[in-house]
Amino acid sequence: MLLLNPGPVTLSERVRRSLLQPDLCHRESEFFDLQDEARKRLLEVYALDPAAWTATLITASGTGAVESMIASLVPADGRLLVIDNGVYGERITQICVQYGIAHERITGGWMEAPDWDAVSARLDRGSFSHAALVHHETTTGRLNDLSALAEICRTRGVGLLSDGVSSFGAEPIDFANASLAAVAGTANKCLHGVPGVSFVIARRAALARAAQRTYYLDLARLARLQDERGTPFTPAVHACYGLVEALREFADEGGRSARHGRYAALAERVRAGLADHGVETAIPAGESSVVLRAYRLPRGMTYQTLHDALKAEGFVIYAGQSGLSSTLFRVSTMGNLSAGDIERLLLCFGRLLE
Repeated sequence: MLLLNPGPVTLSERVRRSLLQPDLCHRESEFFDLQDEARKRLLEVYALDPAAWTATLITASGTGAVESMIASLVPADGRLLVIDNGVYGERITQICVQYGIAHERITGGWMEAPDWDAVSARLDRGSFSHAALVHHETTTGRLNDLSALAEICRTRGVGLLSDGVSSFGAEPIDFANASLAAVAGTANKCLHGVPGVSFVIARRAALARAAQRTYYLDLARLARLQDERGTPFTPAVHACYGLVEALREFADEGGRSARHGRYAALAERVRAGLADHGVETAIPAGESSVVLRAYRLPRGMTYQTLHDALKAEGFVIYAGQSGLSSTLFRVSTMGNLSAGDIERLLLCFGRLLE
């Protein structure tokens, strides 16, 4: 079965075999060697200086990393502006509510890009320590302009926290912009690892000012102990095996630029092939991530009919979320997929739509 959903992804045999390595006690040096390699390689994805940045591993899904980032890096006296144009932007707001973090939310239509003039005006009117944005909002496949927001934040002395769960490892991220304080990510999307381990890439200066609102997800404590070759709790050891092997494979295949190019070619082939059958993208390709794109359901066809027919052929696609479930479906090109897989997918679409 080939997974065309936005994570978990179809694994390569190399990563799958890595899960069969010996059992490790998480208090032994062999595990800490594994942890160190994962953290080092995560920084290398965007060529980050370990003196300025740190990668902190968290045994959780990507949402756990986002929660840890928000709960830890908005200071006790801070205030967060959440820029929300999808399900995952809403989730950041829910995290703020759960922890009692002072925040405001600026919303737009789920099919629309954020209004950066409105964001700038709102930051100018309020006293915000940080802003938060989902980089790739997989609700619609939109790639939000993280660089535009980073520059808005930089000129106002506002820190930027980004949910990069579905973009880290493929899409460009301007870590050089002084406003960017942290990015949350996960192993089982663009890096092609397995579910169970996520991470936050954070400036060490931001961690030095971290709040302590949470116990298990206390990012500063996790970072400090991992720097000391320790861990406060039992991590997902075999998921760490998978992450390290996935990062080795990522480097061997040419790194982020190569992965972006691979995704872009596959995504464009899906778009063009579906267009030949009259299936339209939900938002323009130029505004979408290469990782995932949303498409309008063919007239007269329900998502369930489309899903079940493709699953019978060995493909798993994904529904639109919330109110979009009756009008959209989504196709991701992450994971161990080939051009031949995409051609077979398009043949299946063609037969179905005829």
